[in-house]
Amino acid sequence: MFRSAVDIQPACLGLYCGRTVLSVNGSVETYGDCGVCPRGQRTDDNKICRECMGSPDRYDWLYLGFMAMLPLVLHWFFIEWYSGKKSSSALLQHVTALFECSVAAIVTLLVSDPVGSLHIRSCKVKKLSDWYTMLYNPSPDYITTVHCTHEAVYPLYTIVFIYYAFCLVLMMLLRPLLVKKIACGLGKSDRFKSIYAALYFFPILTVLQAVGGGLLYYAFPYIILVLSLVTLAVYMSASEVESFKDLLVRKKRLVVLFSHWLLHAYGIISISKLDKLEQDLPLLALVPAPALFYLVTAKYTEPSRILSEGGNGH
Repeated sequence: MFRSAVDIQPACLGLYCGRTVLSVNGSVETYGDCGVCPRGQRTDDNKICRECMGSPDRYDWLYLGFMAMLPLVLHWFFIEWYSGKKSSSALLQHVTALFECSVAAIVTLLVSDPVGSLHIRSCKVKKLSDWYTMLYNPSPDYITTVHCTHEAVYPLYTIVFIYYAFCLVLMMLLRPLLVKKIACGLGKSDRFKSIYAALYFFPILTVLQAVGGGLLYYAFPYIILVLSLVTLAVYMSASEVESFKDLLVRKKRLVVLFSHWLLHAYGIISISKLDKLEQDLPLLALVPAPALFYLVTAKYTEPSRILSEGGNGH
């Protein structure tokens, strides 16, 4: 049964059920029955399915950047972990992983609507429940469920899965051939371990996005800050970095330090959103603070010193 905009219509049940627009005749629209909105649409305040014509805001892009960084950082970690100190192939593998993720990100944007453009259209995220519409299907008589599950945050939810799929395909096409040719310093059983690790963490990242995508959307700036602080402290402790001189001994330590500083800055920008540049930009001066604090206080927390002072009764 069709209904037009001039009819008195009962409101659709549930938070995300809406009426699709069947036809438009001048200023009069004809609607269908309440149900699920098509992909790329979400309900407005009148429970009418409207096409998403907006663009992702700065915070949305920062979230997508965070989800894009996750597989790249994990690639780099496992490449470094399994490459061995004597292997000269780690750098080339790092560059290849960066190339894979960059190409996957570009292709993902190109295949998203509108196809062939790096611009994407999106629906505005209003609240946490927008990410979990499957939990809000109404049951008018407590027996029959009206299924209105759709992507209310289009395309922030599904675009991450598409990106991970392209990352996996590109890795399987490029990395095995590369590792087989250049990883001569590793044993036959070790040279492919970084690839095997990716075959484990990609399903984990997929499940993480499927289950916790909405939570990650609101929490990722704080996750970045906490994890980058913890991993920097663990790395500097494991590398026995206790002074500025120790940092300059190996270039790799400086690379790790600057990488963590970039993550600190990314987290600060994500929290502040740079809405007020004159207030938010000075916060970036805090980026080196954790490393400086560690270097200044490291000598006071040296285990051997604590044990010796404890033995002397101090």
